[in-house]
Amino acid sequence: MSRPGTPGGQPGPQRTPDRVPADPAQAYAELAAGNRRFVNGTPRHPNQDAGHRAAVADGQHPFAVVVGCSDSRLAAEIIFDRGLGDLFVVRTAGHTTGPEVLGSVEYAVTVLGTPLVVVLGHDSCGAVQAARESAATGTPPQGHLRAVVDAVLPSLRRAAAEGVDDIDGIVDIHIAQTVEALLGQSPVLAAEVAQGRCAVVGVSYRLAAGMVRPVAAVPAATLDVPTGASTPAA
Repeated sequence: MSRPGTPGGQPGPQRTPDRVPADPAQAYAELAAGNRRFVNGTPRHPNQDAGHRAAVADGQHPFAVVVGCSDSRLAAEIIFDRGLGDLFVVRTAGHTTGPEVLGSVEYAVTVLGTPLVVVLGHDSCGAVQAARESAATGTPPQGHLRAVVDAVLPSLRRAAAEGVDDIDGIVDIHIAQTVEALLGQSPVLAAEVAQGRCAVVGVSYRLAAGMVRPVAAVPAATLDVPTGASTPAA
């Protein structure tokens, strides 16, 4: 049977909509399970049929905000095997934060009631590599790319202070730094986390393997997913 949207094909059967996770731990468990399906080559492609498209046309209730890197290989809905209306995605090079990013996250958390914010980084990040080269040569990039590099430099300094020199170790530190930046720069988000209505998790994606690995979480208990739930491969 042709999938929806294929030339000449008919819409597939309408799937029963997935239950929307109600709290941060459930939301993280749902993402972890979807990533496991993606890694194993058994995606369900939930919430991508014509019936669901019509169902979410009048409103959205995403269960996770994904603040991800703009890298073309980091498509959140594919990596986590999700569909329309599931994820509220904000992407910048190196998942750097600024007023527009913070405002978008605050909108999802306070207006849409989204219980989880995920910082999605990846190995061999070009933004981190560019910042590292700029710091090593003392030559800042031209144009607005400098803003991206400047935003990554604090992570490089933190990595140096901790004795971390390999690029993927620096990426992990940068992901954790972004988690802290979101909470530190947004009192609105910090208040939602303090009240237990939301959590912020940082994960690193492996480009070749397709798996995500948790790096940081506030509160840490968010990663204590329910018994029997799939978790990302290490």
